[in-house]
Amino acid sequence: VQLQASGGGLVQAGGSLRLSCAASGRTFINYGLGWFRQAPGKERELVAAIRWSDSSATYEDSVKGRFTISRDNAKNTVYLQMNSLKPEDTAVYYCAARSLIHYNAGTYTDPYKYWGQGTLVTVSS
Repeated sequence: VQLQASGGGLVQAGGSLRLSCAASGRTFINYGLGWFRQAPGKERELVAAIRWSDSSATYEDSVKGRFTISRDNAKNTVYLQMNSLKPEDTAVYYCAARSLIHYNAGTYTDPYKYWGQGTLVTVSS
């Protein structure tokens, strides 16, 4: 499995960016894909995730209503549309993939096994 992230850049607060994650190497029907971010001095956090089979999505609270994760089945690509960006969204963003096999207490427990390279998002105030 290979994941290729792109779309980062410099944007002013209030602006928008769309990140792309091109996935290859297998079919992803039984996979979930996620966008993580890591800001300097902070731990990596999952900001959005999508289940490939039905596009059901989840979001970290701070990005709800501003970020949208989606996937294009024909292009094997997952997107993260980021609107109303804030300086605190500045981070390196990574896409990752995991199989969705093990389910316990309402959540999948499979770890994210495949990672793309990061793409830097910088939001200026």
